[in-house]
Amino acid sequence: MIDALRSELAALAPATAPLEPDAAAREALMNLAFGHAQEFLRGLAEGPSYQDPAEAHVSPLEPEFAEQGRDPAAMLAYLGRSVDRPGITTASPRFMGYIPGGGLFHSALGDFLAATANKYSGFASAAPGAARLENATIAWLARVIGFPEGAAGTLTSGGSLANLTAIVTAREARDAEGGGAIYLSRTAHHCIDKALRIADRARAPRRLIAIDHRHRMRADALAEALARDVADGIRPWLVVASAGTVDTGSVDPLNDIADLCASHGTWFHVDGAYGGLFMLCEEGRAALGGIERADTVALDPHKTLFLPYGTGAVVARDGRHLFDAFSASADYIQPLGESLVGPSPADLSPELTRHFRALRLWLPLQIAGIAAFRAAQSEKIRLARYFHARLSALPDWDAGPEPDLSVVAFRYRAAADADDFNDRLLRRVQEEGRVFLSGTRIGGAPWLRCAILSFRTHLAHIDETIHVLVRAAAALQSKTGD
Repeated sequence: MIDALRSELAALAPATAPLEPDAAAREALMNLAFGHAQEFLRGLAEGPSYQDPAEAHVSPLEPEFAEQGRDPAAMLAYLGRSVDRPGITTASPRFMGYIPGGGLFHSALGDFLAATANKYSGFASAAPGAARLENATIAWLARVIGFPEGAAGTLTSGGSLANLTAIVTAREARDAEGGGAIYLSRTAHHCIDKALRIADRARAPRRLIAIDHRHRMRADALAEALARDVADGIRPWLVVASAGTVDTGSVDPLNDIADLCASHGTWFHVDGAYGGLFMLCEEGRAALGGIERADTVALDPHKTLFLPYGTGAVVARDGRHLFDAFSASADYIQPLGESLVGPSPADLSPELTRHFRALRLWLPLQIAGIAAFRAAQSEKIRLARYFHARLSALPDWDAGPEPDLSVVAFRYRAAADADDFNDRLLRRVQEEGRVFLSGTRIGGAPWLRCAILSFRTHLAHIDETIHVLVRAAAALQSKTGD
């Protein structure tokens, strides 16, 4: 039997050879991939920000998965044709629709190196260097938002998982038996509602707090809701504030909210997925005062630090709460020994097996330097102010509230049916494909959104966006005879 197995294994081994290309083949593949990336990046400056999604379905692979390998050059050409070009080009400097994931080239190198070494970063004892980078990166993020020593956190796949992790942590720390009330405004991101459902708190008492004319939670309304619940014997459990709302980028009055949470013993969570890391620059710190007083903060480095999608984080002021909520073990897990590099990331997260995410942030910070990130953030906030000022100077436009950060919500107001006109204006701009903006509804009315957060977006792109909007509006007015 053993001889038969040896013979079968000897026959199988050569068939696995394509999985382990030799040095020459690896170099050829890298050259092809690098050339493909270079061509894509060269095309961003003048290429469209949006192309017909139907192109993704042209010339499909038949079959999609073949028994034998295909020509690498042909596969890269297929990716360029069917993946890179169709739909929204989020790497474009004129992509200002949704909050972009910038896609720093340094991060692509970090992901390549992380995937090549394939270190398991969940346990400090298994990959102490990788765990140290994870912990060092989280510690840096915590310092940026002003958290003290003793803070801890974990890198996640994005803001949704970061907010879920924070809410589970808050549940275990302050509401393990349930019954506590939740306070948030209608401007809270919809992932908060999803997180509450997953955390088995969908049926908890929920108070929708009124917002002001700048779309920020009203601290006086929150104070009234908290006092009313206490008087009725309902325990305040969780307040969720926003450091940059999804619609308008507005920042809730974080210091006032922190005062209220402190006086009621209420867990204070800040959804800073979009805006929290603007604390790195002076303009951001002026808008975000009080975020350092939160119990937990959700962050998205793939937004405000321009990283590729799939990079979120959650930090807790007292790291022990994360450990208490997520640390677990099993008989088959045998740590290899004590580590001096800090906690194991798996003990602070719902994830056990995870990508070595830290390298996609750590490497750009080392190569580009923190000052470059700080300058880029300041530029984006100032570009948003410039966009708002230019639009405010045009008589037919409502530029909305002055931006707290780098999102501007605006609309055209000179049409007879302004709501229908703004819907059509957004569609026209998107279909032209040069600039990509998005829309939302505020008070039931359609508004356009300009979200300025790509490291590639500069003054000329904002001037071009204003030109595109004015030209599109004039064309629509001429067509409809308004």
